[in-house]
Amino acid sequence: MATSVSTAAGAGAGTGKTWLGHPRGLFLLFFVEMWERFSFYGMRALLIFYLTQHFLFSDRDASYAYGAYMSLIYISPLMGGYLADRYLGQRKAVLFGGVVIAIGHIILGLESDDAGAMGLGLFWFGLATVITGTGFLKSSVSALVGQLYPRDDMRRDPAYTIFYMGINLGATIGPVICGYLGQTWGWHWGFGAASVGMIAGVIGFMLCKPLLQGRGEPPDPARLKERVGGVISREWLVYLSSLASIALCWFLIQSHAIVGWMLAAASVAVVLYILWEAFGRMERIGRDRMLAALFLLVINPIFWGLYEQTGSSLSLFTDRYTNRHILGFHVPASMFQSVNAAYILMFGPVIAGLWIWLAKRGWEPSTPAKFGIALALVGAGFLILVAGTGAPGTLTPVLFIFLLYLCHTLGELCLSPVGLSAMSKLAPSRMIGLMMGIWFLAMALGEYAAGLIAAATGGEGGAASRGDVLAVYSQIGWWSVGAGLVVMALAPLVKRLMHSDRFGEESA
Repeated sequence: MATSVSTAAGAGAGTGKTWLGHPRGLFLLFFVEMWERFSFYGMRALLIFYLTQHFLFSDRDASYAYGAYMSLIYISPLMGGYLADRYLGQRKAVLFGGVVIAIGHIILGLESDDAGAMGLGLFWFGLATVITGTGFLKSSVSALVGQLYPRDDMRRDPAYTIFYMGINLGATIGPVICGYLGQTWGWHWGFGAASVGMIAGVIGFMLCKPLLQGRGEPPDPARLKERVGGVISREWLVYLSSLASIALCWFLIQSHAIVGWMLAAASVAVVLYILWEAFGRMERIGRDRMLAALFLLVINPIFWGLYEQTGSSLSLFTDRYTNRHILGFHVPASMFQSVNAAYILMFGPVIAGLWIWLAKRGWEPSTPAKFGIALALVGAGFLILVAGTGAPGTLTPVLFIFLLYLCHTLGELCLSPVGLSAMSKLAPSRMIGLMMGIWFLAMALGEYAAGLIAAATGGEGGAASRGDVLAVYSQIGWWSVGAGLVVMALAPLVKRLMHSDRFGEESA
């Protein structure tokens, strides 16, 4: 999805009043994204428990539904970003997306007392509404951050760092508040808190529109106002057709097999296209770089498939088989989903500083080596949990849950921040937007794989046993560590394919 802005827009970006040296619009976007992530992660913290404890899904069926939902969440920004770039502009897309997300969370809260077929249908409808709104907001709010600065402004990278902190602040607070309310006071309290967060973000965005300094407006306002067929404006046609897509999402969430086949077909098509570009249209350097990008893209869904046990099998294990008494307080299992984001807030600056320190001494690992480290760390997290679990019939000390999250977070910091950067460097300029989209498609594939792995822990007729879960965790842990070591061994070869010393040159 393209996020470029016109030269005219870029020339004046960054002017006006500032706060801490940045345009005040940055902190508006920080606020909006913080509340969006608050609502998203707050609701996600309750999702697997709501399916298994309220609707009485088996662990396997709940995991399938979770994987389908998370996959669609990562696919939807491709279409939302396209419609924003071509028709709406990012500001209208963020506002529309935020309103739709808030409505989705309200639906989830209102129907939560009905555990019958009608309640389940409304629950799917609420999730489908959240997916549609996320497609518009998630793709556009990040693009708006870049539009506040000229392309050569040195404040761009620090701006995204500040913005990223907003993401993780919301992701830290959301599961704590929504998880506690949902599992202690009642489901509708948790989902309701998620809707309040998103409504707060929407209201703040509407009231503080001038802080954006005219950024993110429609590329062709006159065309957007034109009536299509003399009946409806093009803008409202985009809105209504997007709302109609909720029905498709509603169907797909309940049809995880179809989602899987769609992702498989898209993945095969993407691999064939990359190979066609590499060997059919590019010279040696460009071809090498595309092969390196393909190598990294293959690792991406493997990592996220393991990492994203957080919201499914790991949450259920924490709920059933972990001693959650901390300082005399019995902590609801959903609240542990905030640990990852809290670790990112704590260790993100440390890891960033570590890479700089190593780079000055010529010791910084290459991008593919970091991907290998990430795989090894996510595997090590599962193995630590397995090793720390006591005899059958005893509860796992909560310390080992924290250690697992620590390993997984350090792995994420080795892979996630450098992944998109690598895609932007390895792809020729004419393909950067496409490669970004392919990266998110790979993440969607990983989310679907996460659902399959969680389903493999067992529980076809009910709850998964502790032994079955630990057996799967041990297996994927050792495989992940082994895969990480293989990737690290291949890293020097992949690094040569990247031609890092010639990144300033355009490859065709």
